[in-house]
Amino acid sequence: MTRRRRMDYARWAKGGFLLGLSLLVFGAGGEAIGHALVGALPAWEDTLFTASEAVGIVVGLVSPFLFGVALPLTE
Repeated sequence: MTRRRRMDYARWAKGGFLLGLSLLVFGAGGEAIGHALVGALPAWEDTLFTASEAVGIVVGLVSPFLFGVALPLTE
C-alpha cells in the first residue's frame, strides 16, 4: 500500500501567483528606479529586469491554472 500525501493546491496556486507578481514588480521597479537614478542601465541589467517581467507574467498566469484547475482534476 502506498500512502499519498495530499497537496494543498490553494496554497500552491496563491504562492505561485504571488511569486509571479513579485517577479513582475521587481522587474518593472528595477527598470524604473534604475533609469531614474543611473540613466542608461548596462545591457545585462536591462536584460535581467525585462526577463524577470516576462517570467513573472508567465508564472503568475500559469500557476493558478495549473495548481488551481488542472492538478486537482487529475487527483
